[in-house]
Amino acid sequence: MADSVFSSNKRDPIKSSVGSVAGSRRRQHAVTIGKERRESLVRAKRLCRVGVSEGEVDVDMMLDQEQSFLESQTLLAVDNLKSALASQGKGAVQKRVGALQELRRLLSRSEFPPVESAVKAGAVAILVQCLSFGSPDEQLLEAAWCLTNIAAGNPEETKALLPALPLLIAHLGEKSSSPVAEQCAWALGNVAGEDEELRNVLLIQGALVPLARMMLPNRRSTVRTAAWALSNLIKGLNPKAANELIRIDGVLDSIVRHLTKADDESATEVAWVVVYLSALSNLATSMLVKSDVLQLLLNRLATSNSLQLMIPVLRSLGNLIAGDSHASYAVLVPGLEVTDTAIQVLIKCLKSEHRVLKKEAAWVLSNIAAGSVEHKQLIYSSDEKPSLIPEHLVSLVEKGCLPGFIDLVRSADIEAARLGLQFIELVLRGMPNGKGSKLVEQEDGIEAMERFQFHENEDLRTMANSLVDKYFGEDYGLDE
Repeated sequence: MADSVFSSNKRDPIKSSVGSVAGSRRRQHAVTIGKERRESLVRAKRLCRVGVSEGEVDVDMMLDQEQSFLESQTLLAVDNLKSALASQGKGAVQKRVGALQELRRLLSRSEFPPVESAVKAGAVAILVQCLSFGSPDEQLLEAAWCLTNIAAGNPEETKALLPALPLLIAHLGEKSSSPVAEQCAWALGNVAGEDEELRNVLLIQGALVPLARMMLPNRRSTVRTAAWALSNLIKGLNPKAANELIRIDGVLDSIVRHLTKADDESATEVAWVVVYLSALSNLATSMLVKSDVLQLLLNRLATSNSLQLMIPVLRSLGNLIAGDSHASYAVLVPGLEVTDTAIQVLIKCLKSEHRVLKKEAAWVLSNIAAGSVEHKQLIYSSDEKPSLIPEHLVSLVEKGCLPGFIDLVRSADIEAARLGLQFIELVLRGMPNGKGSKLVEQEDGIEAMERFQFHENEDLRTMANSLVDKYFGEDYGLDE
């Protein structure tokens, strides 16, 4: 996985304001992580390659073909499908299915499928006809599969599916077989992964509710596909879809159930749904905090070694902790078992060798150290050290998280370094009896900050130099 993808993240790791500003930052974070996920963790648009039976064209042979050959074969396949669709009488269905299979193979085999050729040849209109109700399941499945891979193309190719959307949504219903409904959900997930305009079209046409209902049963494959499509559908700056989703009967219960029992792959997709719900909707954040979701996320974080699962779990925890004051108080009560568990698990992640995991854990720990929005205001607006803050901060430092943050300061990743500096500032300001300076010095924190003395990033340079001057100036250590 390319770590550099995460360097574009512009979120503020520690809550610094109240009300709408904090909510806006979580929503902006949701937009940013949509790009990260698409490019690195799980592509927001996915080609469907599974299910190719033996006896079909050899994979290596097809990968070696010239693109022009693939394009010419695609044009021929679309023409054959047109002819098959016009056929009547005995054998007509099998002829249509065979023509669909040939087009599907061409759209599935290459790393650069000939989607443009298929669209220009008029494949979408023919595939829409193949989706008509009353058609055999095998025909519906192959047509939806072709549309899935066309939707995985570039933006213009994805938009070519607009005429197919009503039928794809209609086939999500109970009257469709599970394989057909799942394949249609996959196609819709690719469309939703493209942009805000297409997501709005899908929401207006009613895709949210049937996709949500597909997540309610315990069929693993269906749950994974539906959850992935839902996470693509609700992301963006507008919280309306997230608010609607959490209100649908059974959705919250299904999230709890899947986080409890599902395999890592299914739990990963469900965790991404939680990421966007908690980033976009205060209503969802409140409902999630009041359920068992927080403890279940911590359990997953403690027991899983799957990086793809741990990233959305950490993001979800961070969003919940960075939520409104009610959510913060519910989560961050010093001495509460769930808080102690959270700190232990997050420090384990902070000590990981994986830089992205460390940065995500650091963001969550920073929010815990800062306490609620009101508590953080006290730290930054008063010279007095409020008694509410040190309980979290001391616990974090005593459990050994400070070296991890100082290590982040040395990172070439600007955002990771910013996280480290901000936590060091919390330690310097918030530790009781002025112990922060000695603790930072003992972990070589002064040396780590001094590397920014002439750094090209003005914000980091100013932050680091100010901390060194304020806490380690000419008078530092004289009282000893």
